[in-house]
Amino acid sequence: MFLGTHTPRLDEKGRLILPAKFREELSAGLVLTRGQERCIYVFSMDEFERVHEQMRAAPISSRQARDYNRVFLSGASDEVPDKQGRITIPPALRAYAGLDRELAVIGAGSRAEIWDAGAWDSYLLEKEAAFSETDEDAFPGIT
Repeated sequence: MFLGTHTPRLDEKGRLILPAKFREELSAGLVLTRGQERCIYVFSMDEFERVHEQMRAAPISSRQARDYNRVFLSGASDEVPDKQGRITIPPALRAYAGLDRELAVIGAGSRAEIWDAGAWDSYLLEKEAAFSETDEDAFPGIT
């Protein structure tokens, strides 16, 4: 499970060092792809395969499913971290997420997310108020 917030920097070659807590889970390989809210989703290979299987279950006749699959999969890039735990973020994904040098890598349970640090700070500031007002209807059974 991916947890926490980490603040690595993007180097001049478009690489970042994965947070130490995430390296073991991602050491065999990972998939980067467009995430919602203009971040980059980071999946372990196993988790990406699970998500892809769920996506394949959607009917091909569903325009929304086709559109989502196209955007999600066309931006995907498989990577294997080097010995220092670095991965290269492809230029198209860096542009999509508006990544500058300062990053926020957050744990989101079954995946990690890579955000531009300023974009993450803005998102968190906006969403924290709603977080405190969330009631049990959003997560039935959690009290």
